[in-house]
Amino acid sequence: MAMCEHLSQADDPAARTPEGCEECLAAGGRWVHLRRCLECGHIGCCDSSPAKHATGHYRATGHPVVQSFEPNEAWRWCFVDSAMG
Repeated sequence: MAMCEHLSQADDPAARTPEGCEECLAAGGRWVHLRRCLECGHIGCCDSSPAKHATGHYRATGHPVVQSFEPNEAWRWCFVDSAMG
């Protein structure tokens, strides 16, 4: 099975807020797991978190690929193709 185009072309930007979810930090919220946008480095919380900021970032920007920002995890997810890489 071929990898989706978005996953194969994803970049590796530095995390904008390595200490946690950008929006949760600003609002005093909480998160379960973190995801890093591979287009701009935005750190957002996962869909198990109350605010789901990683998905919200995708919907607002169209940036298609996130990578887990959890220790010892390197998987990536493409929102456009619902594909993992």
